[in-house]
Amino acid sequence: MAGWGRARPRTALKPLDCQSLVDRVAAAAADQVGEGAVAEYIPALAQVPIDRFGLALATVDGGLYCAGDAHERFSLQSVSKVYSLALVTALDAAVLSGRVGVEPSGNAFNSLIQLEYEHGIPRNPFINAGAIVVADQLQALTGDAVAAVLAFLRAEAGDPTIDVDEAVAASEAGHGARNTALAYLMAAHGNMRSGVDVALDAYFRQCSIAMSCAEVAKATLFLARHGVRTDGSRLLSVPQAKRLNAIMMTCGAYDAAGEFAFRVGLPGKSGVGGGIVAVIPGRGTVCVWSPGLDRRGNSVAGVAALDRLTSETGWSVF
Repeated sequence: MAGWGRARPRTALKPLDCQSLVDRVAAAAADQVGEGAVAEYIPALAQVPIDRFGLALATVDGGLYCAGDAHERFSLQSVSKVYSLALVTALDAAVLSGRVGVEPSGNAFNSLIQLEYEHGIPRNPFINAGAIVVADQLQALTGDAVAAVLAFLRAEAGDPTIDVDEAVAASEAGHGARNTALAYLMAAHGNMRSGVDVALDAYFRQCSIAMSCAEVAKATLFLARHGVRTDGSRLLSVPQAKRLNAIMMTCGAYDAAGEFAFRVGLPGKSGVGGGIVAVIPGRGTVCVWSPGLDRRGNSVAGVAALDRLTSETGWSVF
């Protein structure tokens, strides 16, 4: 078959083209800003105005192109799971073997039924139970999981003021009964190391870190660079970075990961704070934020913006 397997040309965009691209994508997504609903089950997130929208594209050559509310900080929520998983992988990838899987869940991100059926082993590291296991392991490895995540994010984003939003953390802890149930169920199956209370505190505070689209895009460039940090040091091996990107592709958008791959075609991780980060291997990263969520917990305008970006540029892993 003529042309089968032929590589698609990858033409670098000029800086002016990148800013024009970001502006066009933001304008195209404007009609969907405000659609959906904010995450009301965490009261602090329910107060965030639904009309916010930010977009940032960071490139591996140091470019940063922003539109809308790209410099306004928001609660990372599940986007933070990328960084805790990367740190555990870098410290000792083998420690998660047997504790958490790498398969899509097909169920809600906080499902108790699936966890019970599978004997306390979470299906993947990005559903809540899996991320609690990762936070638990990072706590065991470092002695302070949240400090480790913050140190990493501050260094990669180049901003020492990045921190936990304490109001959101308190709101998470005060309304985290289901996550507590997940942790105790895993403890009953012998799948906790640091203790339920310690692991949950690390998990809630990690999810409550506040960053802007510009900061998130810069902090995630190590995955576009196949594991290399902003200072040139290597955090992950090339195979490890490949695997983390693969988990983002198959499990990063809750139980809508297939739809996200179908529409966007990039490894990505969403959070109920309205943020989504996507990786364009070898090129850069994109972070979009808009608090209005669909029924599966993904930003309506955010997914639309990423769909438009990859459709217009051909920046897809497919």
